[in-house]
Amino acid sequence: MSHGKGVKAGHPACCRFSSLLLFEFVPKEIDNLHFFNIEASVHESECMIPEKQLKASGEKFMSLRLLLMTTAILVLGACSSDSDTSANQAIVDAGSRYTPEPYIKLEHPEWSRKAAIYQINTRQFTPEGTFKAAQEQLPRLQAMGIDILWLMPIHPIGEKNRKGTLGSSYSVKDYYGVNPEFGSEEDFRAFVDAAHELGMRVILDWVANHSAWDNPLVEQHPEWYSRDWRGEFHPTPWWDWTDIIDFDYSQPGIREYMTEAMKYWVAEFGVDGYRCDVAGYVPIDFWNNLRRELDAIKPVFMLAEWEERDLHREAFDMTYGWSWTGPARAIALGQATAPALFDFYVKTGESWPADAYRMVGTANHDYNSWEGTAREHFGDNLENMTVLSVVGTGFPTVYNGQEGGNDKRLEFFEKDPIVWRDDPMEDLYTTLFTLLEKNSALWHGDQGGKMIRVWTDKTDEVFSFSRDNGTDKVLALLNFTGENQTVTLNDGPAAGEYSDYFSGERLTLELGDQLEIDSHGWRILVR
Repeated sequence: MSHGKGVKAGHPACCRFSSLLLFEFVPKEIDNLHFFNIEASVHESECMIPEKQLKASGEKFMSLRLLLMTTAILVLGACSSDSDTSANQAIVDAGSRYTPEPYIKLEHPEWSRKAAIYQINTRQFTPEGTFKAAQEQLPRLQAMGIDILWLMPIHPIGEKNRKGTLGSSYSVKDYYGVNPEFGSEEDFRAFVDAAHELGMRVILDWVANHSAWDNPLVEQHPEWYSRDWRGEFHPTPWWDWTDIIDFDYSQPGIREYMTEAMKYWVAEFGVDGYRCDVAGYVPIDFWNNLRRELDAIKPVFMLAEWEERDLHREAFDMTYGWSWTGPARAIALGQATAPALFDFYVKTGESWPADAYRMVGTANHDYNSWEGTAREHFGDNLENMTVLSVVGTGFPTVYNGQEGGNDKRLEFFEKDPIVWRDDPMEDLYTTLFTLLEKNSALWHGDQGGKMIRVWTDKTDEVFSFSRDNGTDKVLALLNFTGENQTVTLNDGPAAGEYSDYFSGERLTLELGDQLEIDSHGWRILVR
């Protein structure tokens, strides 16, 4: 049927339908009526049917005409409403494409926001080298301000191709067992319970990338292990880790096994998360799924031994800040000047997610055993860099013995307990962690204040910055030289009223004012 001028193609379907309505539902008895000059006029989302010029008349036809017009109006009203809704939705959809969204999708445990972490090498932590002996030290660590206890691997150690007498705890023979060198399962459970009673959390060091050669999985599921060019089991390529062999994470079976093993320690012993060894050697999609399954049991804290921003999106709360360590050591030993640290802090502030935690500190088990003690690496600036690790952006960590002045490289495969003594470092850590607890500008992730450079006339000698989150503020100046420095505040957010956190002195600063800083010293001003 020809519709004359009709409705143009592309007009809303309801407009075309309302025009057709006048033609398609005419009763047979008036089928001989002729309709002409019918036109649909469309302007934006409004549809109008103009006056119809009809040659027929009569009451019956007029009633029908009224019925049809009423129906068309109702249809047109719905058309206008649907069109308006579609237009509004299009605006919303267009706007949402340009709305920033957080890169990080996981939720940090709230207790991690102002936490400090302490690594325990159970074998060397006490003369006994046991969980029971370590448990006796928990009140002291709690008083020092420690919130998270990171235990190096607690599992039985492989004997095949073992290194040294006792072997490496990173060569795991049984993921569901406890190394008898450290005690029993019940001893471990008591340690975790005691830590929880003191308000501390416990995370386990977990080795997902590889196992010992004599782990039963080698016989039970050889297909779960990677093969080298000869078709044989092999250690992680390039490294001298001859006491372990790598898993193959293209196999779903090892993914399920490892996930269930990690869930076991959370569900059965109440551990609060994991530090994951060489996390970057394991596919990220494994970690993403693992985090979801662990969080379904309880909120956990996950630390990756890796330095990569993508790990933060769905899997890990914290990654290593390795790129802090090199410049910090060089500055401390006089091999570089203060601006050598700019790169780490600029990248952390500008290219890493704001809510990503980055671990910084002056020692850990690898640094201590294979490279040197903290005092060897930082010399007279050890205290200075310790202050920076807490007041700068980053998550501070302590390796056992640092607070007791440990001055030896601990053996890794033998018994070599820390020789403890009273040392000023313990008081320094306690003072700093108290500040971390009280001053929210120092809190981790996006709850803390971003580091903003404060410009002085001693750029090479003094590292200076401010952190302000709108509630609290810290102004920090650290002198890495062996001479006293008089510093002029030239630019940056330095003006204001402060209290010197270490001396208690009250002072008001303006740009152009000067501050005195002792050699290898610091001024930490708080508000």
